[in-house]
Amino acid sequence: MGADAQGLNTERYAVVPRVLIFPFSADGKVLLLSGAPHKRIWAGLWNGIGGHIEAGESVLTAARRELLEETGLSAEKWIFCGQVMVDVRPESGIAFFVFRAEGLTGELLESSEGNLRWFQMDELTGLPLVEDLPVLLAKTAHASRGGEPFWALYQYDARGQLVMSFSA
Repeated sequence: MGADAQGLNTERYAVVPRVLIFPFSADGKVLLLSGAPHKRIWAGLWNGIGGHIEAGESVLTAARRELLEETGLSAEKWIFCGQVMVDVRPESGIAFFVFRAEGLTGELLESSEGNLRWFQMDELTGLPLVEDLPVLLAKTAHASRGGEPFWALYQYDARGQLVMSFSA
């Protein structure tokens, strides 16, 4: 069977795959990135580390690459926390895979993606955050290897407001 047997139909709903990583230090701090002013999305907002999954990459390979590219760090332990489908248009959306990264090694470096900073969880109140960050961080902060992942669907209402639905 060749690739054609996969049944790709460009008239069906299609998704852009991404990864989102929350690196945690041994003392419970989380590393976040404030998007650079030139960024098309989330400029000036604190978010996890992440980006697109490239052709030829698995989800985990993309997560490892993004963490290294954006922070200079590698992780010894990866915990899959959940997956989110984002309905953007009737014909397309985004699928992103959320990870907790632990056992970090390497030297933290700045990147063109934005500024990096370690936070205690209680330091985030009042900061400019990507709108779903508090919910995703709360779920990720308590994740453990072998635990049940979360599954989510994000949609936008008639006013363009994000509506998040989670299931176990």
